[in-house]
Amino acid sequence: MLGVRMISILEALPGATGPSLAERMHLAFSQDGKLAESPQFEFRPQQQRMAELVGDALEKNRALVVEAATGVGKSLAYLIPAATFALEQKRKAIICTHTINLQEQLIHKDIPIVKKIVGDFHAELLKGRNNYLCPTRLKSAFAQTGDLFSTSEAAELQLLMEWQRENPTGTLSEMDFTPGARLWSMVRSEPHACTPRRCPPGSGCVYQEVRRRMAAADVLVLNHTLFFTLLASSEEVLAEDANFIFPRDFVVLDEAHTIENIAAQAFGIHVTEGNLRFELGRLYNPKTRKGFFQSVGDSDAIREVTQTIGAAEMFFREAESRCKFSGPYGKEFRIREAGLTENSLALPLQRVANFALKAGDAAKSESQKLELLDIAKRLTALRVELGAFLDQTEEGHVYWAERGGGDTHNLSLHSAPIDVSPKLEEIFFSGGKACVFTSATLGVGDDEQLGYFRRRVGAEKARAASIESPFDFRRQMQLYLVKRMPEPKDAAYGDALQEKIEHFLDLSQGRAFVLFTSYSQLTAMADRLEDFCDERGWRLLVQGRGMPRHQMLAEFKKDVHSILFGTDSFWTGVDVPGEALSNVIITRLPFAVPDHPVVASRLEHLEEQGLNSFSEYSVPEAILKLRQGVGRLIRTRKDKGIIAILDPRLLTKPYGRAFMASLPDCPVEILG
Repeated sequence: MLGVRMISILEALPGATGPSLAERMHLAFSQDGKLAESPQFEFRPQQQRMAELVGDALEKNRALVVEAATGVGKSLAYLIPAATFALEQKRKAIICTHTINLQEQLIHKDIPIVKKIVGDFHAELLKGRNNYLCPTRLKSAFAQTGDLFSTSEAAELQLLMEWQRENPTGTLSEMDFTPGARLWSMVRSEPHACTPRRCPPGSGCVYQEVRRRMAAADVLVLNHTLFFTLLASSEEVLAEDANFIFPRDFVVLDEAHTIENIAAQAFGIHVTEGNLRFELGRLYNPKTRKGFFQSVGDSDAIREVTQTIGAAEMFFREAESRCKFSGPYGKEFRIREAGLTENSLALPLQRVANFALKAGDAAKSESQKLELLDIAKRLTALRVELGAFLDQTEEGHVYWAERGGGDTHNLSLHSAPIDVSPKLEEIFFSGGKACVFTSATLGVGDDEQLGYFRRRVGAEKARAASIESPFDFRRQMQLYLVKRMPEPKDAAYGDALQEKIEHFLDLSQGRAFVLFTSYSQLTAMADRLEDFCDERGWRLLVQGRGMPRHQMLAEFKKDVHSILFGTDSFWTGVDVPGEALSNVIITRLPFAVPDHPVVASRLEHLEEQGLNSFSEYSVPEAILKLRQGVGRLIRTRKDKGIIAILDPRLLTKPYGRAFMASLPDCPVEILG
């Protein structure tokens, strides 16, 4: 009965002059609409308004930027109009998120609800193809075990064979062990070696099966990075007449506050010493004497690749010596001029690629030929990227080198566009494309038109809306500020910070996130507070001490009085409803470190335009990050708790007013 009645309300026949999609969303989300038939439904005018705005943007092929605060229920507010529109217009909805948690929530929790409302449809979760095991490549690798793999790798390969037999539809993230990087590169899905022709229906190839289902899906869920990869890769794009990836598709980008940085990374150059060493080692590894050149028995090719491995080592050490890293722990060095060092790798890489092509042509098996052609293509791409980096051919890009941690040499060379807004405007906001950008934190201060975010991503032509939270923050949240604290460089700062953290932890009986902007400060405070927590029987979970992030969160939720010390990744995308998280302590305002080359270049770019980079970039970015951190506390109507911000600049600096205007309206207590 539900499905029949819903069709009459949500479905409009093509060409019909019935109610618009926005009007039908208003009705569906009303107090007596279809959603209200669920006992779990809670009428929220904010959610209803967002669904109307999304419906209007999709139906009119327009762009919408909408901030929907925590509690609005934005997932259903975009999924129901998106699924309805996709089914009626036979267009594909692409839903992009930043975090795995949200992707899992959409697929396993929200989309089943949407199907009860709009009727059944085909939804797929798409992971990057590197996550998929290719059985065709696996069998081929197994047949060449003696030539390709060391003894330990051969044992791992046997494990993979057994795992694949028991888990024919599994992916890397579902494995109960982690295969070595070199072995995985030989058996995962790759564009040239895992194709519809080599892996036809019935071959058991999970990626090709997902690809076929993807083409038939009504709704696709994927992450932002994969979306931009598909957008940029001509081999992966499935249709030349696509709006984005598919014909007549449309896009909803959730967690859109991350888009500027993800796009900058996607549109840049990335050449790592480790990756180059890795690709050459697939052809021949001098230590193990294994690889494809060993398999085909080409001694000249083996000699060439061995020499090139040595040349690569010399090239990267020379490049590293020319980078003036700040001390032994400095990670990044900005390269302001072309010609960091001579491109001594161009010819060796070309010669090795030619040997790989020649070996591929002479290969006895189709699988071996495709593997060699794939490596040749990758080496050629690395050679081209390396040349572009050294010559600094891309105008408006920032170039830098990055040094890996640990004892192993691993220099990486990067570039990124300083301003991504022109490129994003071209992709999303020109030519009448339907797209929605949404997040709980897009606005700065009291700017309801979201001007800062729209300028950063080229969305100035898009419609903008800001939808407030339905939560009662005056009842649910208490904010504490401090008027006086020593400067972080002051010797007294550590004692003062420890005293304040202990005070607020006692206030909430643990049950707290303590968020830091500096990892060194985090570890120093963790050492100071170990005894304090032990005395009270509170478990202290410290980021960077061996426990993965997802496990830290699981342990935190399980132990109701535990305390978690976290830095950057815990400020955003973490959801802990209930009493386990009753206190968020923020040690410093989260201003971005201005010495990272990307941040520094953005600041310079604004100054060159005659703008104040601190007020135009540093402050807005810190406000958005602070809003993310504060937003960890209240996740449902039942949550209650405190926020303590231990940075007096909120009260003593003129820009503090902009920070305060961006925080929820709640009681404030100022401590001396």
